Amino acid sequence: MDAIVVLLVVLAALGLGAAAGYFVPSILTQKGVSAAKLRVSGILEEAEEQKKKLLLAAQEEALKLRTSAEDELKERRQELQRGERRLSSRDEQLVRRNEALERRERGLNQRSRELDELKTELDSAAEKERLQLEAISGLSMSEAKDQLMRRAESDIQHDLARRYRDIEQRTKEEADQSARKIVVLAIHRLASDVVSENTTAVVPLPNDEMKGRLIGREGRNIRALEAATGVDLIIDDTPEAVTVSCFDPIRREVAKLSLIKLIQDGRITPARIEDVVEKARKEIEETITKEGERAVYEAGVRGMNPALIHLLGQLKYRYSYGENVLQHSIEVSNLAGIMAAEVGANIEIAKLGGILHDIGKALTHEVEGTHAEIGADLAGKYGIPEQVRRAIMEHHDEDKGSIEAFLVSAADAISAARPGARRDSLEHYTKRLEALEAVANSFPGIEKSYAIQAGREIRIMVKPESVDDIAAATLARDIVKKIEETLVYPGQIKVIVIRETRQVEYAR
Repeated sequence: MDAIVVLLVVLAALGLGAAAGYFVPSILTQKGVSAAKLRVSGILEEAEEQKKKLLLAAQEEALKLRTSAEDELKERRQELQRGERRLSSRDEQLVRRNEALERRERGLNQRSRELDELKTELDSAAEKERLQLEAISGLSMSEAKDQLMRRAESDIQHDLARRYRDIEQRTKEEADQSARKIVVLAIHRLASDVVSENTTAVVPLPNDEMKGRLIGREGRNIRALEAATGVDLIIDDTPEAVTVSCFDPIRREVAKLSLIKLIQDGRITPARIEDVVEKARKEIEETITKEGERAVYEAGVRGMNPALIHLLGQLKYRYSYGENVLQHSIEVSNLAGIMAAEVGANIEIAKLGGILHDIGKALTHEVEGTHAEIGADLAGKYGIPEQVRRAIMEHHDEDKGSIEAFLVSAADAISAARPGARRDSLEHYTKRLEALEAVANSFPGIEKSYAIQAGREIRIMVKPESVDDIAAATLARDIVKKIEETLVYPGQIKVIVIRETRQVEYAR
């Protein structure tokens, strides 16, 4: 198309040149004719140059189109070749798979025929064995069945009698437990709900002259200290002592620590008091955080919100009936976790409920309501599971919504009534396991024994050269009999005798 345009332009230029050569000589002078010829010659050269450029561009475009078409065709051919190879490989795989299935089918058919033959042989052998047994025993099959049934009836009656005895004993135990529960509930109902704790702290002074320095000129120092800490500073006739009074244990501790630092430093001014109080408050905050982290670690609780950990650390400065609330919470968490493991309840829920059951006491001076209600609200605010929140709410109620809530309440009562009971329980538990292992080790041929499952199961390793398989069964019955005669235990104990034989040789 571009070449045709160029040709038309050239022809037009030639026509114009011919026309100009025909008409101009008759009109123009010889000089004008020369100029016209020069212009025509320039036009022709320019047209020729334009023609060359257009032809070159057309050739380049055609070459590009041809190269592109060849590349595309080559790529399609390669893709078709890859597809053909994949189809060929898939056909080969299908052929191999079909051959493998056919071989497997033939093998299965052969196995089925062998099993049918074996079954026939077994049936024949069983029939021969039955006839031989009848001939040896002098009893027919029906007579042997009658004797077996009579013996089974006798055994069943014995087992039923034993089960009746166990049920009767269990009923008595449940009745005793119900009676204990009624007594405990009565004690809980009569228990006082008032918390008795210290609201004052005494700071010793090196001498009575320090009282005047603490008061300051016109009472400036004592007013600055009370305003900075929020406590009441009682300076009376008590020799060499100052009393700090406040219902908030944190502020009381900050004031006590500030007084100790001021007395040690000796510089007591309103500005100095503010600095010392601020430093003491930071130290107490760090101590609270560390104590909260320690409590969470000792209780074995993970993933607790840092804000709850900080509130938990504040319980270090709270005392209820002379018992530290933070230590009490750790004990309750451990007790609840142990009992949950024993009865098959959720250990994590019980532990978390135990460590947080008194968390509301950290805010009882700031928020209205009982510590159980405040603690439940805090648990809901910080995303604690609903079961834990209910355990916190119900740990002082008579009605419990879950077994974990009951365990938390029971652990709370144990820790409050018998401080240190967890250590006593651990000691008794260890002695019971040691006694069980001692009974097993008292028999000859015992290599090792392990009491597991909280003493509900004992596994005994015997020496294979001393105890054979028949003696192992007899040994298990003897150990059971001795346990029943010598030990006192709840429920039942499973005795497992393990005999392992190893043959060792060395290739040299």
